[in-house]
Amino acid sequence: KHLFIEYQIAGRMLPATPSPPPPRRQRWRPPPAPPAMSLRQTLASLPRDARDTLFLLAVIAWVIAPQAGHLPLWTSALAAGLLLWRGWLAWTARPLPHRWVLLALLALAVGATLVTHRTILGREAGVALVVVLLALKTLEARARRDALVIFFLGFFTMLSNFFFSQSLPTAVAMLIALLGLLTALVNAHMPVGRPPLAQSLRTAGTMALLGAPIMLALFVLFPRMAPLWGMPGDTLSARSGLSGSMQVGSIAQLALDDSVALRVRFEGPGNAAPPQSQLYFRGPVLSQFDGREWQATTLPGALNWSGRMAPPADLQVQGEPVRYAVTLEPQKRPWLMVLDATPDKPTLTGMGAFMTPELQWLSTRPLTDVVRYSAVSYPQFRHGPQRSTAQLRALADLPPGFNPRTLALAQELRASPAVASGGTLALIDAALQRLRTGGYQYTLEPGVYGEHTADEFWFDRKAGFCEHIASAFVVLMRAAGAPARIVTGYQGGERNPVDGYWTVRQSDAHAWAEVWMPEHGWVRVDPTGAVSPGRIGQFQRLQAPRGVLGEAMGAMISPGMAQRLRATWEALNNHWNQWVLNYTQSRQLDLLKALGFESPSWQDLVRALAGLVGAAALIGALWTLWERRQHDPWLRLLAQVRQRLARAGLTLPDSTPPRANRRPCSQLERPSSGRSRANWPSTQRVKPSPTKGALTAL
Repeated sequence: KHLFIEYQIAGRMLPATPSPPPPRRQRWRPPPAPPAMSLRQTLASLPRDARDTLFLLAVIAWVIAPQAGHLPLWTSALAAGLLLWRGWLAWTARPLPHRWVLLALLALAVGATLVTHRTILGREAGVALVVVLLALKTLEARARRDALVIFFLGFFTMLSNFFFSQSLPTAVAMLIALLGLLTALVNAHMPVGRPPLAQSLRTAGTMALLGAPIMLALFVLFPRMAPLWGMPGDTLSARSGLSGSMQVGSIAQLALDDSVALRVRFEGPGNAAPPQSQLYFRGPVLSQFDGREWQATTLPGALNWSGRMAPPADLQVQGEPVRYAVTLEPQKRPWLMVLDATPDKPTLTGMGAFMTPELQWLSTRPLTDVVRYSAVSYPQFRHGPQRSTAQLRALADLPPGFNPRTLALAQELRASPAVASGGTLALIDAALQRLRTGGYQYTLEPGVYGEHTADEFWFDRKAGFCEHIASAFVVLMRAAGAPARIVTGYQGGERNPVDGYWTVRQSDAHAWAEVWMPEHGWVRVDPTGAVSPGRIGQFQRLQAPRGVLGEAMGAMISPGMAQRLRATWEALNNHWNQWVLNYTQSRQLDLLKALGFESPSWQDLVRALAGLVGAAALIGALWTLWERRQHDPWLRLLAQVRQRLARAGLTLPDSTPPRANRRPCSQLERPSSGRSRANWPSTQRVKPSPTKGALTAL
């Protein structure tokens, strides 16, 4: 107690010494993160199963992607979701979903297919279901057997792309898909370890190159009864192109479509073609008019509704003929585009053709593939009856209650002295003169026409596309008592300087008129030439406004360079169509004739193919026998090992036995004691691939 009191007293008496400040509390900071790895390093760090799975999923996505535009939206979305799900499971090393989940997804896919297509059979429904099944199969790949099923299902899905498109870009994309699937298939059979994908790709490429001669022989000599991928479509839904009916303003929509409609190669000295002003490719002829829409009278078939053959056209030709070959793009319609006028049937392989009374050629079935045919046309011709008939008088009728001002204009023209004395020819000249001098314009956007289309064109708008002008002209002719009708087709074209073919595009779609004149028959009259002479024969098409971005791109690229690139690309596509898609049996027989067969048949094709296969097998057997006699397989394998070791920096004599070769390989593969591979000096680092290959060979 006394000591404690003294301690307190002493403490009050002694000067206070400052106490040290409390230590500052340091904020906790996480340890520095490891340096970020690139995507390549991340993929390299994954297990082999995950890496191979991700590669296979990428190949499957590449196979399915071209079909996205032909499949229902739910199919593409479901397949993409399943592939992303499987990729996430492989990336995070999570287990695959339960079988009941897959069964539920399968039932959902089948039900959606039935709702969309009303069936699970057919091309569209079958391909949609196969795509979903391929994506679902990736979620139950637990063994090599499942992987093989995925590979072969992927090959079938790859081939199904050609059901929708046989173009050159599709073929190139599927060739890449083929190499990807072969690489995945080879990689699945590689030994245990982490073999690089580049090695599997080289093996797959070698296999494809070795199989290319066999593929070429089968393509050239295997008997072909139909064009390549000649599979008829399930539906007759039309693609962009001409139609069997015309509503005022419909052809103007084709002016923005720059796709190819047909290609023409003229035969003769220098492949001389007629003037562009005479290049009228005849399509549907429209004779029935209800005041708003024009319809064709001839049915698209060999028989009419009464079951009788359609009567032939009264055609008379004269002058020199024009011989040419047409490559027609698929249009899912039966009409054959030929020049006016073609008296003889075009040479068409695999189907029939007939001429309608309107001078139009039709095939016996819709054209769902690229078709090539030859034809002979006469620029100078006359067709139709020479005297008036009941059918001709019906073509001068108009529906009541439409275009009253045009009817009054027709009566005014008919009452004029020049037309009264000159007849139908003077009436045509008067109408064309009004188009030339009346301030009419040829435009792509004349606005939306109302109920009285001819009245609006002649008196109000005075502007329109070719079908506006042709329709108003035909209505005026009929109102004046002259039989008239509309002919649709293509006019003009451009010559490709690369291959010499004339390319006719959808934007060349055109409508003109035919007027019947006594003692002359049907006479072609193109009123669009009176409004815009540059449209006929000079290849001056209207173009939609390109906008700011389009103008900027046009300023950056030289027009001449863009035109040359386009001509080259279209020439490549044309050669693909001519020599691949249109390699028919007739061309096979022509090839046999060139090889010396007098009257070849499909039996000769089989004999030639069997002889070629037998000769190739015999040459391969003789080569193998000679090689075995010249080189021992074991010594050749040891020589390959020594070559790989030499590339790795280790040169050994030829007399070194295999076990002696393995010791230096082991020293190169393993780092020295206590040091990691990353700390090796740069002079001691070697690439692992040659030594790994040598060890595998050993």
